[in-house]
Amino acid sequence: MGEDDGREWRERQQRAVRAHADAEARRRAAEQAQAAELVAWFVAEATRRGLPATRLVARGYDGRGRYRTRLTGWYVDRAGTRAVDTAGRFHLLTVPGGLRARLFGVDPQPSPAPLVVGAGGRDGESIPLRTLLTRLLDGIDEPGSTTRAAAPEA
Repeated sequence: MGEDDGREWRERQQRAVRAHADAEARRRAAEQAQAAELVAWFVAEATRRGLPATRLVARGYDGRGRYRTRLTGWYVDRAGTRAVDTAGRFHLLTVPGGLRARLFGVDPQPSPAPLVVGAGGRDGESIPLRTLLTRLLDGIDEPGSTTRAAAPEA
């Protein structure tokens, strides 16, 4: 009887783990879909307002090198490590460096946008993506700017 009880317990545990993993995957997919809608809204609004897009530059993992990309868009953070391109894709602009990257440039691949930028980071600083994008649209991060607007509704 002890062997059957152990087997049943393991099966229940495995089912519970699978259910938890499935729920987490659904939550993550819903967050990514919401963030993608927010990024698409931002691109449409930036285009409508005439916010100038710039040629994006990636940085090396060590923070020292700067590498050309073929991307055009808007930096989301002051550090220039996150951006949205004109096609509505979110990019992390940190890449492995090297001579080849310096000579030929880099091609950072899009990644799912987070709803909260910096969540889980060691420095403890995080900010909602909506806030970053709204600040960018309203020019708050530009020197000398004082305009503020309410965040868009979800």
